[in-house]
Amino acid sequence: MHILIVEDEPELSSLLAEYLANAGFESECIAHGDTASQWLSQHQTDLVVLDLMLPGKDGLTICRELRQHSRIPVIMATAKVEEIDRLLGLEIGADDYICKPYSPREVVARIKAVLRRVHWPEENKPIVVDTEKLQVILQGKHVEFTAVEMRLFELLYREPGKIFSRQYIMDHIYTDYRVVSDRTVDSHVKKLRKKLHEAAPDLDLIHSIYGAGYKFEYQDV
Repeated sequence: MHILIVEDEPELSSLLAEYLANAGFESECIAHGDTASQWLSQHQTDLVVLDLMLPGKDGLTICRELRQHSRIPVIMATAKVEEIDRLLGLEIGADDYICKPYSPREVVARIKAVLRRVHWPEENKPIVVDTEKLQVILQGKHVEFTAVEMRLFELLYREPGKIFSRQYIMDHIYTDYRVVSDRTVDSHVKKLRKKLHEAAPDLDLIHSIYGAGYKFEYQDV
């Protein structure tokens, strides 16, 4: 499969291209936003790793333009870690985001996860996430979440197998500056598990890793 890397730091894009080649991907590196926009109008690719800050057109503009005519998966890369930038990147149609500086190995893992989700036939997809409606369709059943539960589920779901510590979860899903603790996280995980189990008793999705945290993994019980 082919990956387009739109990144104006040549050392970073070259390193990522090397990791992608080792993982069996072909890639193209472009350093200018205008060039990337023109390339996308004339060529095909399976996924775009798109930097937010670029010379010429910025990443958000390119993503908006791309979404007008294509559903090619997009992973936004940004050194601006404010929550508004992350949300905006996803709201305009990005499939995932990653913060710089990043590990090329992690980006390759993210790419594989996004491609698995995209290429899983919709009629057979066991999990469909609808962020706007705060719900997940699990084996055809609608599961309604609160805003916090939705952010928690998305955090785990977007990186299957990755273990998230309670501290990381506290830092990334509670955006209203409430006072939270380990017990708060455990309580929301418990509620999340209950809702998922009620919809699909045969699935075990959220796993507790003793002394480490939580992870998402799709397993039949």
